[in-house]
Amino acid sequence: METEIFLTTFKSIPNMIFKSARFWLPLVLVILGWRLWVNYVREDWLSKVKWVLLEIRVPKEVFKSPAAMEMALSNALSQGGGVATNYKKFWEGRVINWFSLEIVSLGGEIHFLIRSPIGFRRIIESQIYSQYPQAEIFEVEDYVEEAIKDMHKQEWALWGTEFKLTKEDAYPIKTYTDYGLDKAVGSTDENERIDPITPMLEWMGSIGPNEQVWFQIVLRVSKWTYRQSGLFGGHDDYRAKTQKVLAEMRAKFEPSEDDQFKRLAMTEEDKKTMAAIARTLDKQGFDCGIRSIYLAPKDSFDGMNITGLTGIMKQYNSFSLNGFAPSNVTDFDNPWQDRSGNKKVAKKREMLDAYAQRSWFYPPYIRPHFVLTSEELATIFHFPGRVSETPSLGRIESNKSEPPTNLPI
Repeated sequence: METEIFLTTFKSIPNMIFKSARFWLPLVLVILGWRLWVNYVREDWLSKVKWVLLEIRVPKEVFKSPAAMEMALSNALSQGGGVATNYKKFWEGRVINWFSLEIVSLGGEIHFLIRSPIGFRRIIESQIYSQYPQAEIFEVEDYVEEAIKDMHKQEWALWGTEFKLTKEDAYPIKTYTDYGLDKAVGSTDENERIDPITPMLEWMGSIGPNEQVWFQIVLRVSKWTYRQSGLFGGHDDYRAKTQKVLAEMRAKFEPSEDDQFKRLAMTEEDKKTMAAIARTLDKQGFDCGIRSIYLAPKDSFDGMNITGLTGIMKQYNSFSLNGFAPSNVTDFDNPWQDRSGNKKVAKKREMLDAYAQRSWFYPPYIRPHFVLTSEELATIFHFPGRVSETPSLGRIESNKSEPPTNLPI
């Protein structure tokens, strides 16, 4: 009897859905149509963006701390692009502008580059010159396109990875202030300083003449919100998340009626962690995605460099704070995961194309992102002082008296 009732009820479900379609179907069609429209106008807008790749020649003597780069990046890259009204977002398809900070080694020769929408070129140049008057900035051809052209002439091998944070992004990574680089450099104790960018530059400068290493940070100014998953989506305030983490940590050591001595359990490490988290609330935040690629002609490819690639971010890791770990690598742990080898080839092609398009937040490649503050960003991307003697890091030998006079103030 119960089985018959169940079957009767089950069979009536499609009929109930069909009869109620006049109520829910219009809503579904409106939502679907809206999403298709937004994707259409957004892709149309993205297709019209013109880009410029700027190379920055490092001054011979850098006496400023990474704080100078922090100020330059904050002022230059915190441009949303005028996405202020719903009309611009949903009718014109505008999105928040994004940029790419890149450090590349072409045959052991290291280059610092910034890829930007062409309209922001003068802003970026003026902010870099304001902090590094002796630097040189000029437009260059895209090295990625040059490599792809060569791939049609000979067989290349490639290995790439993206990076993720080991904890939620309320916890900062180990920054230049933790390394004591928050003051001017170039003094008599220069040899005693530790610059966290040096290990990356030294390894990148050691590769062979036919090899290449590409490193990029794709970023946009953070509005302190994350788009959550779900049919209608939602927003989760990043600043509120950080304050919540900080409040929970402090609450662990607040005296209570049951335990009046909780504060005594607080260690110096706990104090430093809470101070580091609190410091991020006063900094400009950037939505970020990081990826890196090692590639070379097949007969020059050195598998040992894969270890170097996965380890270039370890100096920013801290057990009590945060760190980076490889993610979405172009390989598989076990042979049975890709018996034909076709999946690996597809992953490598996707990694190369995503890198070439500097795609992270918008189609064609949307990846989960995290927030780094301007201090964290400048720690990973800044000009080293003389503490870095990497011979392949091209520096300007002659001094310039002042930057170009036709830059905007």
